[in-house]
Amino acid sequence: MDQSISFLAKAGTAKYIKFNPLRAVDVTLPDGAVFVIASSLVEANKAATAHFNTRVVECRLATQVMAHVKLLPWREFRTLRQLQQRLNATLPDMVALTVEWLHEGSYTKQEICKLLEVTAEELNEASMSPNTLHVQEFKLRDRAMHVYEEADRVHRFKEIAETGASTGTTLKDLGSLMIESHASCRELYECSCQALDNLVQACIGAGAYGSRLTGAGWGGCTVSLVPEANLKSFLSKVQELYYGQDLTLFAKFEAAHALFPTKPSAGAAIYTY
Repeated sequence: MDQSISFLAKAGTAKYIKFNPLRAVDVTLPDGAVFVIASSLVEANKAATAHFNTRVVECRLATQVMAHVKLLPWREFRTLRQLQQRLNATLPDMVALTVEWLHEGSYTKQEICKLLEVTAEELNEASMSPNTLHVQEFKLRDRAMHVYEEADRVHRFKEIAETGASTGTTLKDLGSLMIESHASCRELYECSCQALDNLVQACIGAGAYGSRLTGAGWGGCTVSLVPEANLKSFLSKVQELYYGQDLTLFAKFEAAHALFPTKPSAGAAIYTY
């Protein structure tokens, strides 16, 4: 996705991107707002943990368990999207099926093996990645719920941006989707962290329509949708509410480009002379 938008980006528009095959559609954003990037100043060393790959495996296992419930050849399924396509179901349909077919809380590895009628070694080979072989518990329902609901939020964001009758109402609706998204990242996908949660709250408290983590999570940045007319006061308030609360954090903020506004711009290009 990062590579695609780096080349396909167009000034003044968002981009709705699909894969397999790669397709992209311009989405015109309403006037009156800018996006503001804010760094939590927390770095996530993803190479030192299995967090990211564990989420990938949890989504794969959720897919395979639901495929097995439907008496489908579960080893053929790797992604939640593949299952949705096979069932010819809408995203809201898949949310409902996830609730129906997957129980709350964690599944143990032993429980999944029993459901799929395989040994632990067979499950490792069919579903796990090398750095997740040690993981023994998986939150299948939460991860699948997040993925299907987040995909639906992307569709709704696109529809609202394209059909919103009022700029003010449209921006508030888009901001609400961003707030919902972060809550899901925090509660269902569990890829946020306390610093990111605090920063999102600071951004909303400073007047953003909406704010959420961006990137893989567990640190890094937030992106906020901010009224353009209030940009200066927003930046000042976020600096006070988040960066000014801790002298160490403030020192890092002073030394880094940690808070800045941005608008959709053109992607990479080749200049000829």
